[in-house]
Amino acid sequence: MSDKISRRDFLKISGLGITAATVLTGCGPASRYVTRQQYVDMPEYNQTGVSTYYATTCRECPAGCGLVVRTQEGRAIKVEGNPNHPVNQGKVCSRGLTSVQGLYNPDRIGGPQKRTRGTGELTPVTWGDAIQVITTAFNDPSKIAFLFGLQPDHLYDLAMEISQVSGAAIPLRYNTLGTLEGRSTLLQASKEMFGTAQLPYFDMANADVVFSFGANFFETWLSPLAYSRGYRNLRKQNYGKRGFLVSFEARQSLTSGKADLWVPVTPGSEGMVAMAIGKIAAQVQNKTVPEMFANVDIATVSKASGVSENKLKELGEIFGNAEHPLALPGGSALTTSNGVDAGKAILGLNVLAENLGKPGGLFIVSGDAPVSNLEEVKSLIQRMNNGEVNTLLIHGVNPIFELPPALGFKAALGKVKTVISFSSFEDETVLESDYVMPDHTGLEAFGYQRVLAGADRATLSSLQPVVQPIHDTRATADILLAAIANLGGDLAAAVNYIDEVDFIQQKITYLIQSGGFYTASELPTFWSKWLQYGGWWKSEAGLRIPSNAGGLENSLTFNPPQAVKEDQTFHLVTFGTQMGDGSGANRPWLQETPDPMTTVTWNSWIEIHPETADKLGIHDDDVVEVKSVDGSSSLEAIVYRFPAIRPDTVAIPFGQGHTALGRYAEGRGCNPAQVWVTTTNLAGEAAISDTQVTITPTGKRRPLARQESKAGVYGDH
Repeated sequence: MSDKISRRDFLKISGLGITAATVLTGCGPASRYVTRQQYVDMPEYNQTGVSTYYATTCRECPAGCGLVVRTQEGRAIKVEGNPNHPVNQGKVCSRGLTSVQGLYNPDRIGGPQKRTRGTGELTPVTWGDAIQVITTAFNDPSKIAFLFGLQPDHLYDLAMEISQVSGAAIPLRYNTLGTLEGRSTLLQASKEMFGTAQLPYFDMANADVVFSFGANFFETWLSPLAYSRGYRNLRKQNYGKRGFLVSFEARQSLTSGKADLWVPVTPGSEGMVAMAIGKIAAQVQNKTVPEMFANVDIATVSKASGVSENKLKELGEIFGNAEHPLALPGGSALTTSNGVDAGKAILGLNVLAENLGKPGGLFIVSGDAPVSNLEEVKSLIQRMNNGEVNTLLIHGVNPIFELPPALGFKAALGKVKTVISFSSFEDETVLESDYVMPDHTGLEAFGYQRVLAGADRATLSSLQPVVQPIHDTRATADILLAAIANLGGDLAAAVNYIDEVDFIQQKITYLIQSGGFYTASELPTFWSKWLQYGGWWKSEAGLRIPSNAGGLENSLTFNPPQAVKEDQTFHLVTFGTQMGDGSGANRPWLQETPDPMTTVTWNSWIEIHPETADKLGIHDDDVVEVKSVDGSSSLEAIVYRFPAIRPDTVAIPFGQGHTALGRYAEGRGCNPAQVWVTTTNLAGEAAISDTQVTITPTGKRRPLARQESKAGVYGDH
């Protein structure tokens, strides 16, 4: 758009006049040339006290939910869900609501800075000097490494293109949310079962019986708003056919709390339980038991899982007699040494139910879901230690916080000549970086995010700035493109984009002829609608029907989970909360939101069964030392006596325990990643559910802030 055309005229041309009466008609296209600021003199297209609404996409997790942001006089006032978006359909989660607290957070980094190693001090530098550092790095692209999070997708696509042209290593995408849901393992299990490494879509809304094996869709699993909506429809079925939910996991999560039946299985035994249910269900249906389930011994499964043989028989009959049964593979099942086979067994239940491509069944989402596993991160660390990485570019992930210290990532950073972070906040990784070049927050940014888990149709969500950047920040894509332009030569000729917007426009041009719910004959019109509606998606539902690539004909062999020593060692369950990957810990609204199961605020805790706590002489608010079984790492945690957990298991939420990230996050709670095992399964995924720990009282007490009575569930004091 030419800077000679006023925004008012452009909106008239696009047919997008501003109005506060109808939400989306005010979601006009945003442009980097439009001024948005805290106005002294109101520009002609804004009126004092009148709201303007912009459609964009949430960047708080990879789900790609659509947002509508209300602004007044250049300020973002409130975040709401986009009612037209196929993922969330007008709803928004607590993390999305706090986007404005990320935008206006007092601890944001205001501009590019340089750190002198050994001093820990950050000093401002110009953007020209900062970009020149990256330009210099591209003189030797073979020694550049990218480590990104799971969003935004357009930045990953640009980095991938740069890598392919320049010869740099392929960018890695790693994030704790992906680990907690077992995303790499689910992709591998899908590939082995259906012949394609793509995420399944589970039509929960049209199922009548759902078996969830650690799929905490009310918390962080895949696409929480989409699957929460599916659960709503599951429950709204006609009287007498109300959907039935069974949850298998060692602790009662929010998802298990809403289930009709919670089955507290031993961590790591979920796949064995799925095999037993498959065998019994096949027998109930008078089918030949498939090879996948044929060799399982029900008594062995009962002993390993802690679920009685009678209960296993009952569960198998429920699944086998259902009209539209559905099985969901979740993180606690997938993030074990047996994770791939567990995923195959759970997906195999859907094959047995013959629900592939049917209402209430399993579909395959089109589109790649690039995610890196822990083995790939270990390989990067090895390269760093060997001096093979001169420049490390980090965006959207806080590896020092999110990775177990035993991996040695922090030490490996010391072997890298130049570490560059694009974080908007001074997190733990920024403290070890040589340069910080802060990116815009999601409400200031252009971009796109693929919807790979939460929509029943092909969907690409769009981002646009709803306010002018309030600090001297720059889009990371613009930084990379400027550095390449400065370099010139073949790389600049091959990656020849004017700026981030030009890159995005060229990448979405193919959608013009792809038959979405709106039409356009040329890019300018399509771009206007793309921004106005918050993305592009098909007008009708339609996903791929997976092919059964003979998965049920292959037998599975499980090693029972390693037993704990009674009252000495315990299984550690790490579960997700509204803090997400930990980046939400600097949002006061999230800190103030009570955990739905414990009502704790502004802290984290360790859940211990009251019987176990009594044996250890532990009370509510006692501080205990949690140590890995090999004694190599430990942390301190505050006790919450929790009856809805197995006595041989303890649990800690992920997201707290920061030593940086600003005033609201620092010094609160503990980080369970400190004691995670570093072993992996066959998909290269971190087998964090195999972690076992010891618990030792410290003699200290630290009261938790919680909404429930301080007497506790069992009158402990």
